[in-house]
Amino acid sequence: MDEDSRYEAVRSRDARFDGEFFFAVETTGIYCRPSCPAVTPKRRNVRFFATAAAAQGSGFRACRRCRPDAVPGSAAWNVRADVVGRAVRLIGDGIVDREGVAGLASRLGYSARQVQRQLTAELGAGPVALARAQRAHTARVLLQTTELPITEIAFAAGFASVRQFNDTVRAVYASTPSEVRAAAPRGGRSAGRTATPSAGIPLRLAHRGPYQAGAVFDLLAQEAVPGIEEVSGPAGNRTYRRTLRLPHGTAIVAVEEAPGEGAGQGRAAHPGGWLDARLHLTDLRDLTTAVQRLRRLFDLDADPYAVDERLGADARLAPLVAARPGLRSPGAADADELAVRALVGPRRAEELVRRYGKALDAPCGSLTHLFPEAAVLAGAEPRGPLGALTTALADGAVRLDPGADRDEAHGALLSMPGLDARTIAVIRTRALGDPDVGPPGADTPDSWRPWRSYALQHLRAAGELDQ
Repeated sequence: MDEDSRYEAVRSRDARFDGEFFFAVETTGIYCRPSCPAVTPKRRNVRFFATAAAAQGSGFRACRRCRPDAVPGSAAWNVRADVVGRAVRLIGDGIVDREGVAGLASRLGYSARQVQRQLTAELGAGPVALARAQRAHTARVLLQTTELPITEIAFAAGFASVRQFNDTVRAVYASTPSEVRAAAPRGGRSAGRTATPSAGIPLRLAHRGPYQAGAVFDLLAQEAVPGIEEVSGPAGNRTYRRTLRLPHGTAIVAVEEAPGEGAGQGRAAHPGGWLDARLHLTDLRDLTTAVQRLRRLFDLDADPYAVDERLGADARLAPLVAARPGLRSPGAADADELAVRALVGPRRAEELVRRYGKALDAPCGSLTHLFPEAAVLAGAEPRGPLGALTTALADGAVRLDPGADRDEAHGALLSMPGLDARTIAVIRTRALGDPDVGPPGADTPDSWRPWRSYALQHLRAAGELDQ
């Protein structure tokens, strides 16, 4: 989009572009999402930014009315396979907070200076600024949904000091942390402000456009491995719960199928909404990482308008898209786990959990274990395809993290014994989040590109393709 097109989106308050770009008003010093309900500013006073971090870096504060930091992420970062897209996915997973810019650059295979230059040139902000904006958002969530002491929130959000935390919150929100807490939306206070780590952190996982939650929950219910996952409740009001291994600890997460306010399933629905979630973390520093992994699992940063427009123009897919607008292509909460499960199947995966999974210190209902780490499986069962795959995952010969090069990972998987083309396609689609994976051995029209993964979801949902 050029700037005139962006301004038209702002003038029409088009929520389809929330998260795709941000605009700032020079006369007020505030930046907003495109759908902000405030009076549309004059064109000459408006500046556009690719990221919230770039707007913050130019001295603009987040709008208190539209909360631009709470929008879905740009779909471009999940689609793109270049270094910028890979870098943004890694930053979202918390790599800069855990390993610094040097760790990010090492994972990408570039120097820190090259990564800084490429991100700044395209996004208007470097890795430190992008991570800072993410920390600020995490801090606001914790301030407004928990009663944790502000000092604990500072370090849980990833800040190095309380002073850095205070300065950042003031710069981004033009408020002190205490004022941000006091400004929590009234609708969420009764449920959220009384939350504690033991009760879990309530969150709204935003998405753009219509969202076919039923199809996603059907798939999760079909695949659920006892001990680490469960889906309960009647269709239309189900809850998905699972355990997660995270960088600093573990978690039990729950996501509700029932759509959030305004998140209807048809074309006439409000163009956005959310899924309600609750996270029980053993270490609050893992909040950002846990949220990003749930977003990948539920494909919440997708652009359903772009997908439906392309696939809906195909004669075969048009009626399927019309029947299920906003159908998603689910990813994975743990890429290594997904790869193992794709190889061995659900029954064998359940056996692996029972034999080698780490028991939770505090089981919660049927959730009793974490899926075994690749290194544990490689040591316990070193032979055969499972041993080859887990050894490669453990020693880094195969990388499936958010910053992995998809083509390199695909080539490495091809060298693994026992991995057929169908299994590798599943891993590429789910673990690597590739939106354009075609069925092995089948010709697919170019008109489906770059959304072949979504096309296959439509065919499966309509019963025209094997699960």
